[in-house]
Amino acid sequence: MQIKFNFKNFEPSDHLREYAHSRFEKLSKYLTGKDNPELQVNFEVEKYRHIIEAILTAKNLHLSATEESEDMYASVDMVLDKLEAQVKKIREKAKDRYKNKKSVRMDVIKLSQEEGKSPVPVIEKTDHFEPKPMSVEEAALQLDTLNYEFLVFLNAENERVNVIYKRKDGNFGLIDPGI
Repeated sequence: MQIKFNFKNFEPSDHLREYAHSRFEKLSKYLTGKDNPELQVNFEVEKYRHIIEAILTAKNLHLSATEESEDMYASVDMVLDKLEAQVKKIREKAKDRYKNKKSVRMDVIKLSQEEGKSPVPVIEKTDHFEPKPMSVEEAALQLDTLNYEFLVFLNAENERVNVIYKRKDGNFGLIDPGI
């Protein structure tokens, strides 16, 4: 992780630089797998106020936190706590999203014809797949371009498995099993 410091209205001590660098370096353990994370930390002193603004950027990630106190070291700790909380929250959301992937079972049913008896439905084939999260509009476009009769997808708005299908009149129908 690349860390850059900017100082305004004061000249920092070497101890403050080392302290801030060692504290902010702890964020790198949360950012494994991110492409080249960069942390920009702006230190500012206005009379008795010690203000720190930290901006963390990586691929698909932009976080910022600001704190002020009467002690620069306390401000460093408070900003670090805020950034850690934000990064942990994002990681937990990603874990939950990965954990809550829903698998859909699809059965192909065939009617068996026996002589002298009525047709009986028989499951011929079973398939499991994880539907792709998308909006209803995106699913309608994909159904239209793929030329299928129906499409099973994960509704990105309500995170439930939905089915969109073509009606005989040329419009689309949506099956959303509400809870």
